[in-house]
Amino acid sequence: MSVIGEALAAVGHALAVAGSMTWQITWSLILGFTLSALVQAVVRRETVAGLLGGRGPAAVARATGLGAASSSCSYAAVALARSLFRKGASFTAAMSFEIASTNLVIELGIILALLLSWQFTLAEFVGGPVMIVLLAVAFRIFVRQRLIDAAHDQADRGLAGSMEGHAAMDMSIAAGGSFWRRLGSRNGYTSVSHIFVMEWAAVIRDIVIGLLIAGAVAAWVPDSFWQRLFLTGHPLAERLWGPLIGPVISMLSFVCSIGNVPLAAVLWNGGISFGGVVSFIFADLIIIPILVIYRKYYGTKMMLVLLGLFYVSMVIAGYVVEFTFGPLGLIPATRTATVGTITPQWNYTTYLNIVFLLLAAALLVRFFRSGGAPMLKMMGGAPPARPGQPVPQAGGR
Repeated sequence: MSVIGEALAAVGHALAVAGSMTWQITWSLILGFTLSALVQAVVRRETVAGLLGGRGPAAVARATGLGAASSSCSYAAVALARSLFRKGASFTAAMSFEIASTNLVIELGIILALLLSWQFTLAEFVGGPVMIVLLAVAFRIFVRQRLIDAAHDQADRGLAGSMEGHAAMDMSIAAGGSFWRRLGSRNGYTSVSHIFVMEWAAVIRDIVIGLLIAGAVAAWVPDSFWQRLFLTGHPLAERLWGPLIGPVISMLSFVCSIGNVPLAAVLWNGGISFGGVVSFIFADLIIIPILVIYRKYYGTKMMLVLLGLFYVSMVIAGYVVEFTFGPLGLIPATRTATVGTITPQWNYTTYLNIVFLLLAAALLVRFFRSGGAPMLKMMGGAPPARPGQPVPQAGGR
């Protein structure tokens, strides 16, 4: 076979792996984003900001719960956290909200269970709160008020980062009434469709890039490389090293949000420890493009503080999961993440994909028929110049 032929075969293999993973997770992504849209449709952004004042446990707990019901796009979460900080939320609560909105969301849990196993979903929902508590304590001990004040002054400059327009949009249901009455109304259908499509628009780039990177790595990087990198064959060293190296790989991959889960599956099959997978997934908030945004939002000093404290808390959370789940027998005994070429068959995956693709099509049609198309052009717009400035609202309700 010629060099060109071998290269094309290698590319084809990588694309086949990426396509196979896409087929396996399509229905779960649609389900996750639909459930997230249902929750976000009944929670107004202004209500969220009003609940996040203070630095105590109650404010952190509220921020965690509200973040878990928010956007799963890392860039939008970072922008929204800055917006909440400007509107009166404490810095600790804003960061807790940001972590929860990327690491404790429904769609992440579903895709982890599907590509890896349910134990990873459980680990994510155990390790996430551990990381948030660690950061809340670290902010109280190590971060001085003058640094927070300087970060607030920098945030009030309103420098644009990424997904600012998306973070500023309040697409929740404006009408009153009970939870089910609001969701069952025509306005509720419109609101859910707007949130669903805008969430997809925000993360589709990272999902595609993540799948392509995972496909290429699975097809081209030999297992022996990962086994040497992750110290496979040295049980204690492997467990200690995994949570340390996981965030570093995530930072260098440039992939955030749920787009890093396919690569996490490849790393798990390659030999990274259980805690290493967890810390790798958490590290979507310290990838290099987001660090650049932190510098714009809060200044260089706070960016470095966030990098250091986030990294340490991710590593410790990885250790907590590793050394807690191990004795409880909750770490999978085999490394059989769904990575590889799988031919579509008439099984539950195909049936679920058809059902949820029809649901996605219905929401997409409603989105465009209700005047949602202009919102797509506003996703990367500038943030409000002042905290009290009106934000874009979903139209056509």
